[in-house]
Amino acid sequence: MQEIEIEFKNMLTKDEYINLKEKLFPNIIPVKQINYYFETTDFQLKQKGAALRIRKKGDQYIATLKEPYRDGLLETHEKLLESNVKEWMNNHFDFSSSIGSRLQTLEIDSSRLKYWGSLLTYRLKLTKNNSIIFLDHSKYNNKEDYEVELEVTNYDEGKKQFDAFLKEYQIPYRPSKNKVQRFFETL
Repeated sequence: MQEIEIEFKNMLTKDEYINLKEKLFPNIIPVKQINYYFETTDFQLKQKGAALRIRKKGDQYIATLKEPYRDGLLETHEKLLESNVKEWMNNHFDFSSSIGSRLQTLEIDSSRLKYWGSLLTYRLKLTKNNSIIFLDHSKYNNKEDYEVELEVTNYDEGKKQFDAFLKEYQIPYRPSKNKVQRFFETL
């Protein structure tokens, strides 16, 4: 399965995170998800602006390859069994799938991929004004951070909504690298 993701992100302080959590998500329990990251030792994915992860949410595992696409990202998703995940973590990949096809198109040498580690996120989700607001608290490599994301279907409208959101909650704009970038910067 493929989809286009258009999102706007902003890093938050812990106090801003708590304030948004109390105002927008009262009495909602965050969903725990774990991202497992894969890359070659010479960072072939990063060089193409791409990223490969497995996300565990509940008892489901979804592999996702993200690559640049117009104003957003092209995401190729694939459900995996727990046994597949164990193989991936031991650097044994079966890419006879749509992800394998996309890796070939990107000219990524999949035999050089390896597992690097994980990032734990506690995520809150709210649908509002034809967009989805995510409030994330992430932990990885002895680091913790907080982030708000707005996922939209139209870049220009989403930019207006995101700017208005930050203004409404008096949050200064702080560019946010994506989670995989933040993860690899801590290695």
